[in-house]
Amino acid sequence: MSIEVRGVCALLQVFDMPTSVRFYRDVLGFEVVQTSARDGDRFDWGLLRLGDAELMLNTAYEADDRPASPDPQRLSQHRDVGLYFGCPDPDAVYRLLREKGVDAEPPKVAPYGMKQLYVSDPDGFLLCFQWPAG
Repeated sequence: MSIEVRGVCALLQVFDMPTSVRFYRDVLGFEVVQTSARDGDRFDWGLLRLGDAELMLNTAYEADDRPASPDPQRLSQHRDVGLYFGCPDPDAVYRLLREKGVDAEPPKVAPYGMKQLYVSDPDGFLLCFQWPAG
């Protein structure tokens, strides 16, 4: 018998929740579905959704333990995490990101046939919007 799975959701530890929420909600279009507490964009945990994709954000530090700036060593590890979104039109995502002031390179076709647009979120996590090149 196999395990029945109906989805998967990544949890990212973020340094500054309001900054991350503004990126995922206001730039990428995610909806904030649920949070640990409501105080505008200040909460410790949140579930976000865009289409069928779900993503959880959690603060990396409790408010009273948060350093003044992110730990560079911790941030360097974020480049090892990549979220790959199935996205039929990476070119449209590129135009949207540029309109919203995000520094992104145009999509490219990978040797294995996927058209991919890469961008980093405010914490340095790698996001890829991709679709088979046609």
